[in-house]
Amino acid sequence: MTILAVDDDSTSLKKIKGILAKALPEATCYFFDESLAALAKAREEEIDVAFLDVEMPELSGIDLGRYLKELNPYVNLIYLTEDTNYAYEAMKLHASGYLKKPGNDKDVKGELESLRYPEMRKKFKRVFAQTFGNFEFFVDGQPVEFKYKRTKEIVALLINNRGAQTTNGEIIASLWEDDGDPEKKLSYLCNLRQDLQNTFNKLKLDGILLKQRGSMAIAKDRIECDLYDWLDNGNDSKYKYMGDYMNQYSWSEFYHAELDEISYDLEEDAMK
Repeated sequence: MTILAVDDDSTSLKKIKGILAKALPEATCYFFDESLAALAKAREEEIDVAFLDVEMPELSGIDLGRYLKELNPYVNLIYLTEDTNYAYEAMKLHASGYLKKPGNDKDVKGELESLRYPEMRKKFKRVFAQTFGNFEFFVDGQPVEFKYKRTKEIVALLINNRGAQTTNGEIIASLWEDDGDPEKKLSYLCNLRQDLQNTFNKLKLDGILLKQRGSMAIAKDRIECDLYDWLDNGNDSKYKYMGDYMNQYSWSEFYHAELDEISYDLEEDAMK
């Protein structure tokens, strides 16, 4: 668990530091007396729980909480305050807890035991890619709608390439084969890439898309995918390839022979 504690009151910050050291000795904790410095750290590390003083200079705890929610929708915000005037603002942010300063071991432990977003949620990935049958891309259980249909096909291609960087030329060759003006297609691809980035940003899918100059890849470890699970776990996978793979895309036919062979070998192993 990664915890962030922010309080411009050094005495209060020292107290919460001591409480957390006893309550969660194995947790990774960051302590800041300046909210902007804390925000910079949150942009580098995914924060699970944030203890925030409500009233701080430069950036209030409420505003800092809003930024933290943008970085991680499932961050647990626990506010520390000397009064309850900001309780409504905290509720609007779906804060996990609200502690009256100075706080004590029992109160902090109670909040950690009843987090709005338990750490076990981290075991479940927000993104699921369905490749067997028709391709579909789900986030939080809902199919993602892109501005352009071709954008979704790019996602399918990147997932098919299993984390390998895929160049612009390879994308164009797969999506359009030899059809049309390459320069015009490259211009269109720029629009598709922007649509992809905008959609992922809107859904807060940080780290899913790995971009290099002139190429892209999907971070395999950040998504659940029937294909990946089947390739990794074989007959123990909860998914099974039945001969259908990304049916709506013509380029997927080139991969059927490989998947058919793997499926045949797995069936042979199961019969031994």
